[in-house]
Amino acid sequence: MLGTTHPTEFTYQLSRLQGTTTGEDVGALHGMMIVSENNVTIKVTPPTEGLFDLMIFARHADSQDPYNWVCSYQIQCLEPHNGEKLPENPFHFWGLHQKVRDFGIKESSHKEEMLVAPQGTLVLTFQTSQPLLATYELVNKDLDAVLSKKCLAAQAEEEKLSCHVLCPFQGYYRLSVFVKDLGANTFRNVANFLIRCLKPVNQNELFPSGLSIHCGSGISSSSHGLSNPSHASPIITTKVGKCNITFHTPTDVEVMANLSKDKVINAKFPLERYILVTHLRTKVSVCVVLPESGVYKVALFGRCKDQQDFVHICDYVIRCFSNPSWPPFPRVYSLWGRGCVLLEPRTGVLQEQSWVRFRVKVPKACQVVVLGQEKTVLQQTPNAVWEGDVFTGAEGMQVKLAAKFSQLCSSLEVILAFEVKGGSPATMGCSG
Repeated sequence: MLGTTHPTEFTYQLSRLQGTTTGEDVGALHGMMIVSENNVTIKVTPPTEGLFDLMIFARHADSQDPYNWVCSYQIQCLEPHNGEKLPENPFHFWGLHQKVRDFGIKESSHKEEMLVAPQGTLVLTFQTSQPLLATYELVNKDLDAVLSKKCLAAQAEEEKLSCHVLCPFQGYYRLSVFVKDLGANTFRNVANFLIRCLKPVNQNELFPSGLSIHCGSGISSSSHGLSNPSHASPIITTKVGKCNITFHTPTDVEVMANLSKDKVINAKFPLERYILVTHLRTKVSVCVVLPESGVYKVALFGRCKDQQDFVHICDYVIRCFSNPSWPPFPRVYSLWGRGCVLLEPRTGVLQEQSWVRFRVKVPKACQVVVLGQEKTVLQQTPNAVWEGDVFTGAEGMQVKLAAKFSQLCSSLEVILAFEVKGGSPATMGCSG
């Protein structure tokens, strides 16, 4: 450990001494440097027994001048440490950057340079003095770039950054943290943590592919007008295989949702059928039911009235390992918009040759009908609910909910479509 009187940047070199010559630098894999505001600590674990030369170099912080040699130590290793090599660290330092506060980070949940993950999971958080965006890099000798991205879920809130980490292999990892201001172009490295995983997680339980840097509620959802989220955490674990994500929204914001899974095994319908978005006056509800076990991604998109295209808002991770097998929702058509609510039936698969109660809200409709084996005109109640009993007909039929939005127009517009299947009522279920 060396003390400093002013902010200083350091680097070092660890080499085997062979007579009067110096061998190759092995410091990157067999040493750790931790730099704070007024000192530097260098820990080395020589790979073999013998004599090694530790050279330390320094320069003024923020200087672009070459490093100057400061001092050297000769280390005689009598017995090598035969542990696993450290992950390569191109950023040279471990722990927090010595000027981490200048980057907008006030506090870290982990102060030490080495973190232990006894069960292969870890949550790293930073309190920030200003809104920041962050990306993360996880490195391990057995981890490729594709799998590495499935080990991280990042959340960016107004005064907090969070990173959920999963370790699929035993051993050492490097987790590097990069941040930038909202208006900045480039991310800067602010921390490099050494993680030791004692018991890895199952690879089938890693996060889904394609997560953005905006998981869960936070800066992105707020900037798109979404508030009061039902789920603060980006990771939702459900034992029943379904959940409902809600936000308060302005009346001019429309939300769309997409459900995906890396490997679908036995879902009987496309995954888009297992998610239903309902817009109320000042609230949006994203109802998700799962056809099978696994880890899913729910991506939310939004647009204002004056925008043509939807833009990405945030992602949620939904985990369920209790073998759910929910039926899908009905197929949704474009006229299913703000204020439309499906009260009954809450499933897109109806039992054959049976009577089903339909109850829906369809704003601005002057007539709502169900087209199946027969045409059934629904009646509107005083609380603006269209309702009626519908006979489903034979298996293989499609039952459609349609509406007329003008007395002057004779055509009906389809807004929902249901499948008719065989099977007992107990196996049909309700999507929720």
